[in-house]
Amino acid sequence: MSRTYKATGINLKTQAFGEADRLVTILTREFGLIRAIAPGARKHKSSLGGRSGMFVVNELLIAQGRSLDKITQAETIKTYPGLGKDLAKLAASQYLAEIVLCQALSEQPQEELYELLNEHLGRLEAIPTTKVKNIFAHLAHAVFHLLANSGLTPQVQVCCLTQSPLTPDFSDPNPQVGFSVSSGGIISLQALERLRKEGERERGGQGDKGTRGQGGQGRQERQGGQGRQGEQFFSPIPPSLPSSSGYETIVHRQEIPVLSSRLNATELAMLQQLSQPEIMPIDAANDGWSSVEQILRLYAQYHLGRPIRSAALIDSYFAANYDATV
Repeated sequence: MSRTYKATGINLKTQAFGEADRLVTILTREFGLIRAIAPGARKHKSSLGGRSGMFVVNELLIAQGRSLDKITQAETIKTYPGLGKDLAKLAASQYLAEIVLCQALSEQPQEELYELLNEHLGRLEAIPTTKVKNIFAHLAHAVFHLLANSGLTPQVQVCCLTQSPLTPDFSDPNPQVGFSVSSGGIISLQALERLRKEGERERGGQGDKGTRGQGGQGRQERQGGQGRQGEQFFSPIPPSLPSSSGYETIVHRQEIPVLSSRLNATELAMLQQLSQPEIMPIDAANDGWSSVEQILRLYAQYHLGRPIRSAALIDSYFAANYDATV
């Protein structure tokens, strides 16, 4: 006889299977991500029909099979009906589900991820229909927490180049920091400009210095030593070994980060407060949240190694309904 087990989980993905069944991907508190057949769920009077829908939370009794497990009993304990009544909310919840499906592990407890997803789905559902643009703020908050839960927290308090704290200056209307996806967080635009100028000076001086010396010339200055700040020099020939053909100095320079976006003081403040349990007050007239969400979307896609397909639906929805491209 096949073994049965109990689990509490939320449905993240469903697809037709066979003539009348559904294959459901479920994030469970006890066993992480599982895939199970809901037999007969597509039949009109099936008790598993509604229970196998998206974002339904069930207490499950599951029979273990050879290739796929089978749901034998399901008792619904929570639903999110408000998500399905609004296209923007539905797309946003699917957006979060895509991230969770990439992060969740199988055969391991995922209680923190399970609770986090349910918390943010509840917040999305509670957004008033008259303030649907607040979705960007709640999405940014949720994505930041999901990234932090998996150990991928972007660096938003200090500069990735200098490790110095960055504080928003609301008296300056111009962009103050940049965000680099590949570098992992925010970067002072002043520090970035200094790095670029240093690189230009170094390139301009290469013709005079060169990278190859003769005999022992310049060895005391370069070989195995420290050059200008931010540059390390290394010679492949140990000082104790003679060299008849000279030596080669390899110069290691700090690469100039590629910026994904630039942020003003308000957007920086928004980004920095996302680690808090509650979101900061939302100003409906401020579109900064859409910029912050875009930044975190790029960062999440970079680390997940795949696009978030539901994000395109959100962009299309707001472009059509608010005559603006997000």
